[in-house]
Amino acid sequence: MVSFSVASMFFHEYTLPEIFSFVSRSGLNGIEFWLETPHFWLRDMPVDEVIACRRQHPELTTFTVHTPILDLNPCSINPDVADVSVEYAVRSLEIAGQMGAGVFTVHPGRRTAKRPPGEADFTRFSHYVRVLRETAIRDSIKVCMENMEPMVNSLLCTPERMRELLDDEPWLFFTLDVAHALSKSEEEPIRYIELCHDRLANVHISRVEGNKLHFPLAKSPVMAKVMGSLRDYGYDGSLTLEIEDLNLGRPYSSGEKIALLAQDCAFMHNCMD
Repeated sequence: MVSFSVASMFFHEYTLPEIFSFVSRSGLNGIEFWLETPHFWLRDMPVDEVIACRRQHPELTTFTVHTPILDLNPCSINPDVADVSVEYAVRSLEIAGQMGAGVFTVHPGRRTAKRPPGEADFTRFSHYVRVLRETAIRDSIKVCMENMEPMVNSLLCTPERMRELLDDEPWLFFTLDVAHALSKSEEEPIRYIELCHDRLANVHISRVEGNKLHFPLAKSPVMAKVMGSLRDYGYDGSLTLEIEDLNLGRPYSSGEKIALLAQDCAFMHNCMD
């Protein structure tokens, strides 16, 4: 059965107990916890507090984790940056296991220069995947690689490239970022679903407006079409709202954010039923 979640960074300015409470009040039944959520990240990642929040909110039945990405790049040309990025991914996967997550999403990295990736970049990517593989096989968490927006230095931004990676790595799963795909075309998310639906374990769902990403769904026909495709292919994972609150035009109160999520939650239910 599909679950309906939101990324914790939508409530980035609040404490962990507040975030879990707000998500519950919105009517969603899941949360994607970003380790960089400030109240967690800036206090040396108190895993026990997240576990306690989960126990206090059993109605939030789906719990997934997103690896840190800010200032990190596992394919960086700087070997120190690449090393610490890979180390954080491994450490974060272990933390996700401690928290009881079922899905763990990672980014593929990118070429440091804004030029097409070359052999050296793909060699670093292969090393990153190999290290993740060695860690993942010791756990039952589904490790999911996320598609990126089609920028010149992206390593993984087409359905065909994602399919190739999944075929090469049978242990790996896929997180579809709808907004990243929509930045190519309205049909691109459908192409990802058609090619990779058998390994799809998580969906980041949000709209685009012009060249900006991660807007609320707002009953968009484009979003309804994407969810219709997911439904037709029998998707039963998490639909995770990934909304950039800076796109809302002004600061929203917690109550306004809860109301916005409730509206999008109802829309997702209608589209997936």
